[in-house]
This record gives sequence, structure tokens and C-alpha cells, in this order.
Amino acid sequence: MTALIATVAGSLGAVARYLVTGAIQKRTRSRMPVGTAAVNLIGAFALGMIIGVDQPTAGWLLAGAGFTAGFTTFSTWMVETARLGLFPRPSMRSMANLFFLGMLGVLSAALGYYVMT
Repeated sequence: MTALIATVAGSLGAVARYLVTGAIQKRTRSRMPVGTAAVNLIGAFALGMIIGVDQPTAGWLLAGAGFTAGFTTFSTWMVETARLGLFPRPSMRSMANLFFLGMLGVLSAALGYYVMT
């Protein structure tokens, strides 16, 4: 049953990521991967909230962690960073995407945790 909950939650997260990323990127028309940044920051905040809950149930943790795992995407963030001009020399866009989004992700998770404690 645990594997089924994780599978369903992860699948729902992946579908939500696809829809949210596409909607945000389409509206911004930015060269920066704003949609991916948004889902990663939302997911970091949500996971921070899950971890910050005082007495979470195992099912709630599994569903929440499964959903956020499907919703967020580290690999897409790295590929998009490379596409922004990481090679042969790092561009300002690629470095900004890498460092600022990394810092904002940690801050988002901390804020989510703080909100729940």
C-alpha cells in the first residue's frame, strides 16, 4: 500500500509540475526558466511545511513527500542551467539560475518550516 500511495502522489505531482511550469513559462515569455524555478520554490516551501508539522501521520508524510518529489525537478533545473550558457564558459544567466535559485530554494524550505512551527 505504501508504494501505491507514493506512486499516485508522485504521478499527481508530475502532472501538476507539467501544467504549472507550462502555464507560468507561457505567461512570462522569459528566456529564463521561470516555470521550473516556480515549481521548485513552491515544492521546497511545501516540503518545509511537511517537515515542520508537529505530529504528521505517516500517510500524510508519504503523500506529501511523494507529491513534492514528483512536482519538483532537480534534473530539469540543471539542464536548463546548462542551456543558459554554462559551457564553455559560464554565462551570467546560468550562474544566476544556479546560485540564486539554490539559495531561494533553501530559504523557501526554511520559510515553510517556520510557518508550521
